[in-house]
This record gives sequence, C-alpha cells and structure tokens, in this order.
Amino acid sequence: MKLQPIITSLLDTDLYKFNMDQVIFHKHTDLCGQYIFKCRNKGVVFTPEMAQEIKEQTDHLCSLTFNKEELDYLRSIRFIKNDYVEFLRLWHPIRDYVTVELSKDGELDIRVEGPLFSAMQFEIFLLEIVNEVYFRMKYDYDTLLNSAKEKLDKKILALNDGTYTFHFAEFGCRRRLSREWEDVVVKRLATETDKCVGTSNVYLAMKYDLTPIGTYAHEYVQMYQGIDEIPLAYTNHYAMRDWYDEYQGDNGTALTDTVTTDLFLKDFNRSMVNNYTGVRHDSADPYEWGEKMIRHYQKYGVDPKTKLLLFSDSLDFDKAQALFEYFKDRTKVSFGIGTFCSNDTCEEALNIVIKLQYVNGRPVAKLSDTPGKAMCRDSDYLEYLRRSVEFRLNREK
Repeated sequence: MKLQPIITSLLDTDLYKFNMDQVIFHKHTDLCGQYIFKCRNKGVVFTPEMAQEIKEQTDHLCSLTFNKEELDYLRSIRFIKNDYVEFLRLWHPIRDYVTVELSKDGELDIRVEGPLFSAMQFEIFLLEIVNEVYFRMKYDYDTLLNSAKEKLDKKILALNDGTYTFHFAEFGCRRRLSREWEDVVVKRLATETDKCVGTSNVYLAMKYDLTPIGTYAHEYVQMYQGIDEIPLAYTNHYAMRDWYDEYQGDNGTALTDTVTTDLFLKDFNRSMVNNYTGVRHDSADPYEWGEKMIRHYQKYGVDPKTKLLLFSDSLDFDKAQALFEYFKDRTKVSFGIGTFCSNDTCEEALNIVIKLQYVNGRPVAKLSDTPGKAMCRDSDYLEYLRRSVEFRLNREK
C-alpha cells in the first residue's frame, strides 16, 4: 500500500520547534543531540511494509525546503527574528541524521542524531509520519475517519450548547490520525465554535489565519544538562534566563516539570514570576499542581488572576471542563488538547514519543512529576540526576 506524501510543508509542525530552535541558533549552535523513538502502548507491532513506508516518507520529508510564503509567514510572528528566518531559507532536513530499523518482533527503532538545531526539527515530522502510516496501513481508514467525524460532531455540539465553556488550543500534530484529518479538525473548531483560540500547527495557523501557539518543551531544559559548565540542578535557571534574554518577556509560558516542579520553583523567583506570563502543566495531578502555582504567585505578592495556568497533559474535553470550573475564578486558565482533537476514533491512539537522550555525548533525562514519564537510556545517570535534584531541594528548604 503506497501512501501519498504525508509531510508537504516544513511548517507542518509545532510552533515551539521554531521557538526553541531560534534560541539554539543564537546561543548554542555547538550542541549535538540524539533523539530516540519509543512507543508506550503495549503489544503494538509494526510490519516491514510500515517500516519501509516510514523510510520513504522520511526520504520525501528531506527533499522539502521552505518557500517564500512560508518564510514570510514566520517573519510575521512577532518574536521570530529575521536572521533566524534567513537561516531557515538555507536549512532543510538532512536524511543522514535519521535511521529507521525494525526488530524481528515488530518493534520500531528510530534515531535522530546531529547538530541539535537540526536534529530537533525531526521529532514532530517523524511522529506525524509514524502515526499516519500505522493507522492507514493497519486499519480500514474510512472506518476510523467516520468514527472521528461522529466524535468531532458531538464535541462541536457540546462546545456550542454550553456543555463546554472553556477556551483551548488544538495541540494535535504529533499524534494525529492523518494530515487531512487534522486540517478538518482545526478548520471546523475554528469556524464552527468560538472556543478554539489557535493551534500549535504552524501550517494550519497560516492556512486558516489562526494564532500559532506554543513556547518550549522538555527537550529545551534537558539540553542544558549536556553543557559541562551548568550544574544539573540549575538547568531551569539557565534555560529560563536564555529564554527571557531571547524573547524579553514575549512568548513567556514556562514548562515546570522537566526536573520536577518543586525544583523549578526554586528558580522561578520574583524576577522570573514577573517575566513570564504563565506556566504549563504536563504531568502529575493537575489540581495539586495548580494549587501549588497559585500559592507560589501569592508568595511573591502577585495576583494569580494576572497569570495563566495552561494545562496540556493528556486532556480530553471533560477533564478540561472540570479543571476550568475549579480554577476559573482564581486565575487565567487555558488548555492545549491534542489526541482528543486529532485522533479520537474507534481505535486506541498511539502513545508515541521521540525524546532527546544525549547532548554532546552526555545522557540527559526528563524526571517529570509523574515517575512513569521518565525516559533515559542510562539508569546510572537518571539516578545521579535524581540525587542532584534531591540534594538541592533538601539544601534549600
């Protein structure tokens, strides 16, 4: 079964890839990274035909470059700088950085290795490719599409009849059913409801004149673990400092849980609280996290109603509504909803990730507030990172 090209534009990715890459381009071009794929679902088997299709789709991806319209659109985003856009005029994905292999038992092994400013761009593209290849080649695609349409119709009805009263952004790139389906979802949510404030997908934001939404991901903080001069327990400090230096308070929502939220709060001092517009939740109990963040703002005399709590951890619409009802009178609240926008069908969605594992030959890791979300190839390093975090937390009680 031969598929049509899945990636047709290099804007078909999450905004935060450009945000992070711009910081790397200006400050850390000497960093090299290795990313590794993992499927968290049990019992998922990829066939040789799927692996071959993934390789061919990756070949096509690496034939693409940015066109003038795409570059002009990036320039129109207020915090994307012209020198970085000019770099992207010359840049394209390099095929030699990616290896795709399949074990005898159907386990997919994808690795990306190269200069970090280039290697990091592959993550979303490859996840989009793997998802679409898997669902088109394993199932009857029309059956999946019909079930997705039925569920989307119900969501739109609920967004319009008062069942759901919150505002949200579509965050569905990485785990979407297909490129064509995410396009339908974003168009319908934006035109048939007044609740969708934008999308993380830069191409669809351009196509439908929506706000592109995103700041940074765990990999951005993780990369500082690979810089020799930076103590492990202070990576959030250096990451936030560079981010503020780059964006001067614009594009300012901080992700709290890369090496635990408790450690993040040690560096989220009065200056950073004032410099950042809000924080994003991505692991552990969202209610406990929200209460913790509100207390932290109050500690510095900041009215929580002036700050944003952005929730984005495995949200469906019912969970988002419950969180909105709980926090809406105490702070600004928004949501990023991914899989339940772009791949809510009659079949279970894939829980797949491509995570940064090494920087300049050194292991890096995400600890998270949910232990099961930790992913590191080096167990000794992971334990060392945990002890470094615990040491600082205990020392600065």
